Amino acid sequence: MPDVLDQDEVDALLNAVAGGDLGNDAEDGSGFEGEADQAEREVHNYDFKRPERVSKDQMRAFEGLHERFARNFGAALSGYLRTIVEVKVRSIEQLTYAEFTYSLPSPTSFSLLNCEPLEGQICLEISPLIVYPIIDRMLGGSNAELYIPQRPLTQIEQRLANRIIERALSALAEAWSNIVEATFEVAQHESNPQLVQIVAPNEVVVVIGFELKMGNRAGSMSLCIPYNVIEPVAGRLTSEDWFTYRKHDAPVEQRDRLLENISPAKLKARIYLGRSKIKVSELLALELGDVLKIDKEADQDMVMQMVGKSKFVGRIGQFRGNKAFKISGFAKPGATI
Repeated sequence: MPDVLDQDEVDALLNAVAGGDLGNDAEDGSGFEGEADQAEREVHNYDFKRPERVSKDQMRAFEGLHERFARNFGAALSGYLRTIVEVKVRSIEQLTYAEFTYSLPSPTSFSLLNCEPLEGQICLEISPLIVYPIIDRMLGGSNAELYIPQRPLTQIEQRLANRIIERALSALAEAWSNIVEATFEVAQHESNPQLVQIVAPNEVVVVIGFELKMGNRAGSMSLCIPYNVIEPVAGRLTSEDWFTYRKHDAPVEQRDRLLENISPAKLKARIYLGRSKIKVSELLALELGDVLKIDKEADQDMVMQMVGKSKFVGRIGQFRGNKAFKISGFAKPGATI
């Protein structure tokens, strides 16, 4: 059983504290700190209602990750809508879930996303100020005299908006692939954010705000990620670990994706036969059947150019009745002979 102080010992202890006698024991390792130690101590304000569970270093890494998402999403939208769409990160901050939902307009385009294998759900909100102009663009409109209605999306409008959300999820999965191989899919759509409760109102969430611009139209997009979703991979969000992880993991996957996307592309190829100098008068007198002598022999290698750049060397000939070029090696950069 631990010792219990009697009244005399309690009084002696209080008198010692009031007289400052206990301050001298700090150097003896007794666990009490003197005035000098208290003066050197750095004190930080801490709000228990809004605790910062994600460090500043992790927030910077998170911002860089979603800047990449913004670039990829903007490029995907621009190609799909056949017009320039700019997407950029506007802000990133820690809020409580209640603060996030109360800051959103109602009605709006609010989607709940599953992110396997991570537990929990995240929220994607797109402002009506940009959703309706995008839908109008998809239907062939000009957005010149577009009225923004204050109502939820209809079923047809939601199906059109889903095409934009699908491209956002694809870009998000690609950006997150440096941290975790996650698959994002829409679980539910809602028009009033305050009716959706994915975490407790005082739970900490990371909110990334984006700005979308399409012509003379602009609007916001918000991505809300509860802390319990990113907690399993929070250790990878420090700047040093994130860049190290990305360098070792990304190049092979990026190369494979790049090759898969560009492999069907067509390139113009031409064979550089040689050069010849003639006078202008000779050029004007050229007729069908005339022969020009070039500065190469028939048994010399020719240069193949791809999109104007020298790439291969080889010999010209015929193959199954067609004109052909047999590659024998790589050309030096800038080579024409």
